[in-house]
Parts: sequence; C-alpha cells; structure tokens
Amino acid sequence: MAGEGESVTDVAQSGQGLTFTLEVLSIIKESQLQHGLRHGDYQRYRSYCTRRLRRVRKSLKFSYGNRNKFVKRQIKEEIVKDVRFLYLPLVCAERSWAYAMQLKTEGNTEPRKRFHVMSRLRKAVKFAAELEALSQSDKCDARSKLEAKAYFGYMKGMVLFEEEKWENCIETLSEAKTIYEKLASALNEEQSAIYLQRVEEISPSIRYCAYNIGDESAINDLVKMRLKSGGQMSTNIDSLLAQTREKQAATLSEVTWRGRTVPVRNEQVRAFLLTCQENEQQVSSEITDSESKVSVYESLLMQCKDSLQIIREELKADPNAKAKGQRQDGPVSTTQYLHTYLTYIRLTRTIERNILLAETLKANLQTREDGGEQESANQKRTKPQDLIRLCDIILQNLSEIPQLPGLEGDVELQQEVEAKTLKFKAYRCFYLAQSYSQAKKWTEAAALFERAMSRAESSRKEWKAIKSISVKAELTELDELIQQINGVKYSAHAASILDSSEVNESMAKLNITASSSSDTSRPVSERLGDYRPASEVDPTKPNLVAFPPAFKPVPCKPLFFDIALNHLEFPSLEDKLETNKAANAKGGIGGFLSGWWGGGKK
Repeated sequence: MAGEGESVTDVAQSGQGLTFTLEVLSIIKESQLQHGLRHGDYQRYRSYCTRRLRRVRKSLKFSYGNRNKFVKRQIKEEIVKDVRFLYLPLVCAERSWAYAMQLKTEGNTEPRKRFHVMSRLRKAVKFAAELEALSQSDKCDARSKLEAKAYFGYMKGMVLFEEEKWENCIETLSEAKTIYEKLASALNEEQSAIYLQRVEEISPSIRYCAYNIGDESAINDLVKMRLKSGGQMSTNIDSLLAQTREKQAATLSEVTWRGRTVPVRNEQVRAFLLTCQENEQQVSSEITDSESKVSVYESLLMQCKDSLQIIREELKADPNAKAKGQRQDGPVSTTQYLHTYLTYIRLTRTIERNILLAETLKANLQTREDGGEQESANQKRTKPQDLIRLCDIILQNLSEIPQLPGLEGDVELQQEVEAKTLKFKAYRCFYLAQSYSQAKKWTEAAALFERAMSRAESSRKEWKAIKSISVKAELTELDELIQQINGVKYSAHAASILDSSEVNESMAKLNITASSSSDTSRPVSERLGDYRPASEVDPTKPNLVAFPPAFKPVPCKPLFFDIALNHLEFPSLEDKLETNKAANAKGGIGGFLSGWWGGGKK
C-alpha cells in the first residue's frame, strides 16, 4: 500500500526475483499516517484502501469480472508471481478493520452497530489469515512470514478482545507481541521503532485481559502505561481504564463532601469520581514528570465535562432545582449539590493544572534570569506576560467558587478562597512588575513590587487565621515570594532614582579622573575627585577621614551695648507744667459760681 503518488511499477520492481519481501507493518503504518489516521479519520482511510485495492487489481489484471458480471477469483500460490498479489488480502483486511473502527467510534451507544463492528472485524481476520497462508510459501522470505503471522495474531486478538474471550485473547496477543519484539531486536534502531510502537499498543490489551482473568495488579500497570504514553496510545488505555472503572463504580453509591452526603445514581458519574480519586493519588505521589501530570489533568477535565452535562440534564427534570441566578432560600437539592461538587472539582483541577503550567514557565524564566544554560532553539521563550495570563485565569476560577449554590454559608471555604485570591493577586503584581522592569519602567515596577509585597503579607495573615487545614506549605511558599520580592524591589527603586533626569544631570557634572600625584597621605574625604589604583591604597589603613579633626579659627560672636541713650537731649516740658498749675488755681467756689450763672457758655 504505497502512497497515492507512487507508481505501480515501483511496487512491482520490489517483487522481482525468486523471493518476495513484504514489510507488512511498515506498509500499513505509513499508509495510515498519510491517509487519515493521524487525526483518527477512519472513513478517509477506508476510502483510500478501496481506491488502492482497485488500482492494484487493475495493474495485475486480476479484476473480479466487469460491471455486468461478477466473477470471483481466488488467490492461489501458483499465480503469485508478483509481490503485489500479497497486497490484495492485506488491503482488504485493512479496509475491513478501518470500517469496523469507524462504526465503533460512531455508534458507541447503538447496540445494533456492534453486530456490524464484529462482522467487519471477523472479515478482517479472514483476509489476514489468507495473507498468512500465502506468505508461508517458499516465494516469501522469513521476515515476510513472521510479519504476516504477527499481523494475523493481532487481528485475531482484537476479535477475541471484543468477544471478551480473555484467555484466548491474551494467548494470541502475547504471541504477536513476541514476534514483533524479535523483529525489533533483529533490525536497526530506525527500522525497529514502529515494531516497538506496536508492542506498546498490544501491552495494555494484554494487561486488561489479565485483569479480567483475575490479576488485580494489572490495573496498576495500565495506569503506569497511561502516564508514560501519549497520542492514540493514551486514548486506547483511557478506554480500557474506563471499562475497568465501570465495573468498580457499582460499589460507589454516594459521596460525602463538606459535611453532606448525596447519592450518585449515574454510572458514568460514579466512574468519574473513582477516576478523580485515583488521579489525585497519582499526581501527588507517583508522577514526577510535569508533562504527564498535565496529560492526567486534561483527561480528567474532559471526563468532568461529560459528567457535568449528565447532571445538567437531570437538573432540568428536577422540580426542586432552582434556575441559575435565582435565590435559594433553603438547602439545595441533592442533584444541585452534586452539580456543585462536580463544578468545584472542575474549577479546582483547572487551577491545579494552571499552577503546574505556571511552575514550568517560572522554572524556565528563573533559569534565564540566573544566567543559566542557554535555552535550546526549539524551546519557546517564556515571558512574564505568560504567567500574568495564567494568574488571571486562576483568579477567575477562584471567583466562581464562592458563588456555587450550596456554599454560601461555608465560612471555612470562603476564608480559604480569599487567602488563595490574595496570594495569586500578589503573584500577578509580581509578574506584572517584572514585565515593567523589562520595559525599563522602573517607577511603575517599584510601585507594583510594593503592592505585591502588601498582598503577599495579607495572604499570609489570612492563611494563619485558617485552623481547619494544614497551611504550612502555603506559608512556606509565601515566605519565598516575600523574600524574592525583597530582593528585586530595592533594585527597581534604585534604578528609578538613577533613571531620573536630575540625578543624570548631577552625575554628568562629576569629573573623576585618575590623579598622577603619589600623595596618598590625604584622607579620602579630601580627595573625592581623585582616583587611586588599588596598589597605591593600603587596605589595612583606608584613611577615610582625618581624625581627630583639625582646629579651625572661628570668629567671636559680636557684642552690642545700648549707649545711644547717653547722647540724646530731650525737650523741656516746663511750659506744660505751668499751665497745669494755673488750671488748678482757677478752681474752687469762684469757678463753681461762674458755671452756675452761665459763664461756662461762650
């Protein structure tokens, strides 16, 4: 199955000679990636197989009659004179398998389509068996025989897996896995990659079969495989884990949260709650890789979205549920409270994922600031703006938690959310200040550093006031943040002072030149404008200032005496004294009578 642009002659030339070589896995993997399966488009791949099958039959002149009459033709060993004859059963098997996978993705909830899926898979096994029978002839080399046998075992194992025949399935898949491992060890590193990838695809199915047979440790192996895998492989393992949790979810009938117990009736919601418990343990203790943790969070959030949709449908049919935004007078219904719990999980897990992303970005940012190794060419440069955006998303999620129905009177939760809000506001101010520092806006950066310090201290007080949970880790983180802010805010303040025009003008006036004089006896305070090399200065006697200081003449304070009074001549006041005597003599009885007879009126 070559690419669309590959000519038939090139394929035919590979089969010239006495022995054919058919690299089954390489051919199908290349075709799958080029024609739809890179994006999970099975319908596109099935259409490609149909077109490819028609071209090969036409080039070999091995058609099944014409448009008017169908003539079935069997591929026998005698007529196999070209390697392209081996392509016919291989392409037919791939077409049937792609059709089965398409039906499986389209009709998971329709039981009738499952019969069609099994019919297509059995047909794929039939063509794979035909390919194996043809490859066992002497016209094919040893590698082609092993490849065809492993391909047939893989297809047969998939049918047994869907039929839940666990013992037969594990035996068949183990045989196929062994063949692929032997082929990988016999080839070079570049060629063996696809065989090792097929081994990784088979391993989860084998462990799942072992779990269904009775091996309880197999589920842990599946979880570990999920943490190390990615892409389509992780999707397959997620499907297997979901099937396992559906069986375990039967025992989970209720959940207790914030002192209230509510029943869980839906099986998918039960499976999600089990997944949530397992992932919490994995992220906290088992997983150390940040990328794997993010993958776990992404998978959990997708399941949470589906569970929330189920609860919303139940809320529409619940007569006790209040409409969104409507005031709730009494306690909320059990369905509404379960919806609140799932929403809380979604918000908190989103916050944890964003914190994890922020830690990764912060580590890269810190490495560059400390002058560490130069970042690789393909690594994206981290900016403070990226961390600011994450802080905004975290603050938005935190603001939604207190508004959830049923949590209005939870004081402890309100305190915890308030403490976290202040902490991330402090982080946001800190990263915003760093972005201003990069733009050399020192005044704004210094003010933001001060604001970040204030909010970090406020958050620390809020965490200390919480007694219901352990806050040691939060306090340690805030102490580190405060210490980090202290280390940069004074630098920003100093840079803002140096950046001012007044300081620049005063510094420009300084004339510091090296002095040729060898006189070092004068203290530094008297020769501030002279530069002295280190060789001329005795470090044991720096001679900064003259001590004791020398005496200086000081003018005496002047004394002033008031002697002007001795030289003043005052005017005579004798005339004023005589007038007063005459006025006194005119008084008595005469003056009284003159006033009585009207002598006083003039």
